[in-house]
Amino acid sequence: MSDYAKDVLVSADWVEARLDEFQSDDPDHRLVEVDVDTELYDESHAPGAIGFNWETQLQDQTTRDILSKEDFEDLLGSHGISEDSTVVLYGDNSNWFAAYTYWQFKYYGHDDVKLLDGGREYWEDNDYQTTDEVPDFSEVEYNASGPRESIRAYREDVENAIERGVPLVDVRSPEEFSGEILAPPGLQETAQRGGHIPGAQNISWAAVTNDDGTFKDVADLEELYAEKGIDGDSTTVAYCRIGERSSVAWFALHELLGYEDAINYDGSWTEWGNLVGAPIEKGEADD
Repeated sequence: MSDYAKDVLVSADWVEARLDEFQSDDPDHRLVEVDVDTELYDESHAPGAIGFNWETQLQDQTTRDILSKEDFEDLLGSHGISEDSTVVLYGDNSNWFAAYTYWQFKYYGHDDVKLLDGGREYWEDNDYQTTDEVPDFSEVEYNASGPRESIRAYREDVENAIERGVPLVDVRSPEEFSGEILAPPGLQETAQRGGHIPGAQNISWAAVTNDDGTFKDVADLEELYAEKGIDGDSTTVAYCRIGERSSVAWFALHELLGYEDAINYDGSWTEWGNLVGAPIEKGEADD
C-alpha cells in the first residue's frame, strides 16, 4: 500500500487471508458489500459478506437523508456488527456506495472501518472466492458515538463557502457540471436545474482511481487536487448528485491525503439544484 495518511485501505489479498474471520459468528470482523441494489450480491459475493442495499437500507426513504442514529444502530446490530467490529466495506462502481457507507460509519463514530481497494469489480476480475450463500450472524447491540458533524456539509455551509471563497469540488461528469445533462445516462434525474455551484472546480471522482478501480498513490492524488488550488490548507467541500461519488472524493481527500477539513455535502445537486433562488453557474470548467 502507498503511504496514505490513514490506514483505511485493505487489499483483496488482505481480505482473502481473513475470510475465516469474516465468516465467523464472532463480531470482531465483518465484511459488507454495498450496492445500489442487491441483484449483484444475490448472484455472488465474497464469502461471509453481508449485503446492504444503499437505497433502501442506508437512507431514510421519507426524508431522503442518511439513517437516523437509532436506525443506523438497529441495522448494524441486526447484522452482527458491533461498534468494536473491524468492518471492511466494498461495492460496485468502484466503491461509490461503499465509500458513502464508509463516510456514514465515520459520521456515527465507527473508528475501525476500511475500504476494500478496487471494490467488487477488482475482487471478481481477479478471481477471488465468491459464493451465493447469505451469512446469518447473531444479533448484537450497537451503540453509535456520533454524529460527528465536522465531516458533513449542509446547505448553510455551502452558502458560507460561496461567500468565503472556500474550495468546492464538483466530482460529477463535465456534462453534468456544465448543465448539459442532469444525471449520468440511465440514472434518475433528481434536480430541476442543471449546472454547478458557483466557484466549484470540476474534478471527477474517477480521477482519484486507477483503471482497475484501486486508488491512486499519494503523490498522484496530491498533484490532482493541487492543480486546482486544493492543498488541505482550508476547508474543502465535495459534492455530486446524490452524495455517493463525492464520498469517493472525500475519502481520497480526508482519509488518504489527511486533509482534515474536507467535508462531504451529501445533499449535493439533488438539494442544490432544486432550491428556489440558490445561485448556480452553467458552462464548462475553466482549464
